[in-house]
Amino acid sequence: MLSDFLVDVGGGPAHAVELIGVGREHGSGRGRVVALADIDLVVERGELVAIMGPSGSGKSTLLNIAGGIDTPTMGRVLIDGVDIAGMGPRERARIRRRTVGYVFQNFNLISSLSAVENVSLPLELDAVPVSRAREAAQEAMAEVGVADLVGRFPDDMSGGQVQRVAIARALVGQRSVLMADEPTGALDSRTGDLVMTVLRARVDQGAAGLLVTHDARFAAWADRTIFLRDGRLIDETHGDSAESLLSGPLP
Repeated sequence: MLSDFLVDVGGGPAHAVELIGVGREHGSGRGRVVALADIDLVVERGELVAIMGPSGSGKSTLLNIAGGIDTPTMGRVLIDGVDIAGMGPRERARIRRRTVGYVFQNFNLISSLSAVENVSLPLELDAVPVSRAREAAQEAMAEVGVADLVGRFPDDMSGGQVQRVAIARALVGQRSVLMADEPTGALDSRTGDLVMTVLRARVDQGAAGLLVTHDARFAAWADRTIFLRDGRLIDETHGDSAESLLSGPLP
């Protein structure tokens, strides 16, 4: 059952995710580009934090570093109290399989695998028996309304269906941290609300969530919204005041 994989909300480190003085630079000399600068951020268990900002502000870079996909040029990144910034690619991949569920902006489904195989893959790579992994995958797919697509391949699905399968893959398993890069971007308003309902429910069960979005309506589902510009954290707001953050003057 999917309940076998759910987050244990008791005990554990105080912070699910913590970034301390994180910076990310590309290139050097005159070609040096600062993608992130001096980011301090804490995300608690049971908290959903939205990340907003204009294009090129560093939103996806921040998410990739927080989830262990990319590494910072400076600073520390802790997940469940473990500093992953200095880990090698294999160690970070293990952390992602076991702890971090990630929804990629471009979906990243494997075209040669069926929907249920894509969703169950992280569990199977972590040595969960296939039958148990597939059962958990089917339940995660049911959560996001694509239970009827278990045998369908990505090339035979619509963009919205692919997106929901990708979200199911992020939800499956014992992940204490959920990260989503524009998870509602390919979805209509009603389906977007369904996805946010599922993400919010998982966070309320004890997961920590980071959500990149350009839509203040979806940011309003979060407990906090942080706003980036030019790689710097310039402001934050709470709850449904994300709309006022976008409409008001920038610092």
